[in-house]
Amino acid sequence: MKAIRSVALLLVLLMMLNLVGCGSPQVTEEPSTEDPAQPEAVEVTSFILATTTSTLDTGLLDVLNAAFEEEFPQYQVKAIAVGTGEALKMGERKEADVVLVHSRAAEDKFVEAGYGFDRRDVMYNDYVLVGPGEDPAGIKGMDSAEAFKTIAAQGAVFLSRGDDSGTHKKEMSIWSKAGVEPGGQWYFVSGQGMGATLQIADEKRGYTLSDRGTFLASSNLGLVVLVEKEPALLNPYGVIQVTGAKNAEGALAYAGFITSPAGQAIIAEFGKDKYGQPLFFPDAE
Repeated sequence: MKAIRSVALLLVLLMMLNLVGCGSPQVTEEPSTEDPAQPEAVEVTSFILATTTSTLDTGLLDVLNAAFEEEFPQYQVKAIAVGTGEALKMGERKEADVVLVHSRAAEDKFVEAGYGFDRRDVMYNDYVLVGPGEDPAGIKGMDSAEAFKTIAAQGAVFLSRGDDSGTHKKEMSIWSKAGVEPGGQWYFVSGQGMGATLQIADEKRGYTLSDRGTFLASSNLGLVVLVEKEPALLNPYGVIQVTGAKNAEGALAYAGFITSPAGQAIIAEFGKDKYGQPLFFPDAE
């Protein structure tokens, strides 16, 4: 009898253990919140690029900056297109982190004064003297100084940017070489960028000095090239990092990118498909 009770007790214990096992909570593995297919979040910082209107008006700036931000997603370029003179002043006031400009003498003074450093060649094109196809002053084929002197003597309409830009500085150097102090009812100052100045010159059927890239990009106008291909009309562009820049790492990355093989290849190809020739020629060493 005692053996029978022991067996029954054992059976009861086994049943209880089985019930306890069935009621135990299921331990499931928490799904991972990290999706290996998703890129890691990148902290983005911005920096200010002060540059010339020609890089904006031609469309090159948009292409270069998009490629840079794709290569360096941690940086965002905030571009401000003004004349070279104002771009350098922004650098002096530390309102820009890096400048892309085209007036070598002014650039060298900027660096010598300690406002910037590590100037690098980026690209070049050339200046052209353009005007109406009928060429009322008869300057076609002259050199630039002779053409300026003729325009002034005949009182033909001339449009100046008058904004201390690289183009305006070049224009003033040609007037000086021509021995002419420009002014009078024939001499107009737009105070605007290159694209807008070309537009006004076209409306007034006047002459103006332009970089070739912006002129090609404004091919809907009725102006034609009348003076070109002089050594003095070379138009080189340089990039300079601003001393004490707020985002020095971004400025360094940008200067490095546009002078790198990748940046230079973009410059070399830009405009070929639309204008049959590049608007700028890369020359970084």
